[in-house]
Amino acid sequence: MESSDIIKKIKELESKIESLPSGCIGKKIIKGNTYYYHRYSENNKRVEKYVDASLIQILDEKIQLRKELELQLRKIKSDFKSNTKINNKNFYCEVLIENDLKKFIQGVRRYKKRDCFNTINEYLYDDSCEKVLILYGLRRTGKTTLIRQSIFEMDNINFNKTAFIQVKYSNTLADINNDLKKLNDLGYKYVFIDEVTLLEDFIEGSALFSDIYTSSGIKIVLSGTDSLSFLFTKSEELYNRCILIHTTFIPYKEFEKVLGIKGIDEYIRYGGTMALGEDNYNNVKIFDNDSSTNEYIDTAIAKNIQHSLKYYNDGNHFRNLQELYEKNELTNVINRVVEDINHRFTVDVLTKKFKSSDLAISRRNLMKDKSNPITILEEIDNDLLVEGLKKILDILDKDKQIIKLNELHVIEIKEYLKLLDLVYEVDERSFPNINSIKKNIVISQPGLRYAQATSLIKVLLLDEAFYNLSIIEINSIKNRILNEIKGRMMEDIIMLETKIFNPNKEIFKLKFAVGEIDMVVFDPLSLSCDIYEIKCSNKIVSDHYKHLIDKEKTDLINFRFGNINNKYVVIESCEYKNHFLKYNPILGVILNIELDHPDFFKNIKDVIKSFQM
Repeated sequence: MESSDIIKKIKELESKIESLPSGCIGKKIIKGNTYYYHRYSENNKRVEKYVDASLIQILDEKIQLRKELELQLRKIKSDFKSNTKINNKNFYCEVLIENDLKKFIQGVRRYKKRDCFNTINEYLYDDSCEKVLILYGLRRTGKTTLIRQSIFEMDNINFNKTAFIQVKYSNTLADINNDLKKLNDLGYKYVFIDEVTLLEDFIEGSALFSDIYTSSGIKIVLSGTDSLSFLFTKSEELYNRCILIHTTFIPYKEFEKVLGIKGIDEYIRYGGTMALGEDNYNNVKIFDNDSSTNEYIDTAIAKNIQHSLKYYNDGNHFRNLQELYEKNELTNVINRVVEDINHRFTVDVLTKKFKSSDLAISRRNLMKDKSNPITILEEIDNDLLVEGLKKILDILDKDKQIIKLNELHVIEIKEYLKLLDLVYEVDERSFPNINSIKKNIVISQPGLRYAQATSLIKVLLLDEAFYNLSIIEINSIKNRILNEIKGRMMEDIIMLETKIFNPNKEIFKLKFAVGEIDMVVFDPLSLSCDIYEIKCSNKIVSDHYKHLIDKEKTDLINFRFGNINNKYVVIESCEYKNHFLKYNPILGVILNIELDHPDFFKNIKDVIKSFQM
């Protein structure tokens, strides 16, 4: 059997074992009556739960099956370890050096580099640094590619002192330690260890890397898929002894530069991973269909959280998510949260029957269209639509959930998603009470969000309400709905990136009794601000900037947030006679400034200067 097949079998067995009850069955005879109890350990405490006699046989069969599978797993792991123990130069793990390493790095020759590449090199060649470098992030965000690029750029002297260790499920921290000892004795100076979070004892034993090896002069770069494990380690075993580089968040500008893709539209469709683009990276579109998107959520996000919690603090850190995890409901809950997280991250949405915010907004906007109002979404069989959508997204309704969600479940899931850099908060203020700030949640991987939105459209177009429409009419409706969704996403993307790249400024949406400003960038030091309207369109019209030139609104802004320095309309593209077009490296979109309007900039030099922040 191939190694990949063995690893797959190990994963399948581990998954089956986790779904089965552990412990044993006990019984007590009280006043002549026999009572049965399920006895097992939970959080290092013995637990006894009464079990009805009619369920004893089923429970016993499941417990015995678990024991049999555990025996199988131990044997498979033992055999696999024995077969892979003696490989290149008698290493315990899969270690690449010399010619094998040279073959491994050749594929990145033409790849462009992510912005964090220089930080890795600074660490490698800083002789005074004795810390471990941790390169972590969700799957498909370029971690292994960055490692290969770093090795590829080495001169011959350093390359000959470099080793790459690929951790497998069968490896232990003791295996890594033995291989590091051997590499140290052979004079190796740079060691890259990939998928190190697969080690069951990684979190509790990770101090090994800094206490023994980096302090003796070896540069160690750790990478892995389970981002949360690294964060636990940073707070515990490697506290103040590691440097972290997180790859999950990929800004628009970096996405365009590395993958050679132009335009906000492609970023909305595929942004969030480095898995797209001809010669730059492997040409795989993670968010291109339902199957790949759901698989990514399961493996890169849900299992990331669960695997890390399983091995942190001996599995005693699930907190209020423990029961969800034991009942195999945690993956479903995380899926449900991710789908609705952009603006609806509340307990109410999670506990009520699943509703798509995209559908509600699309319905309203289609009806509001002045030139061709469409009411077809009002005629759709909503129950059928929701059922189809749930099937695509693999989301269970409340009545199908084994465990009832509560506020603590939601809060803790939100905390972990934040730690993974998957979600960020952007602010929303409203007049007259501008000091009350609403927090909206934004997903940092736009491709993930857009993929779930297109899943909705697929189900929508299967409804019988569309049977009598022509393909042209259906396509028109589909495009209009998707444009509305893109518009919302474009606002989120721009606000998020503006916030990240301007940490000393306050970034927020500003709502009035009627109308709103899509984004305000307030500088508390200069007591001034810039205001923006953000539109997903291929042209600019007066409707786009009507709030920017509304004197009542701008007077209120001047009074509360200081002088308005600049007024911008952010739009995808535009080729109008009286508009100044310039690519903005901060926001990653085209800015269009109508120079003729008295309330807009007239000095082109000042406008150009604003792009050079």
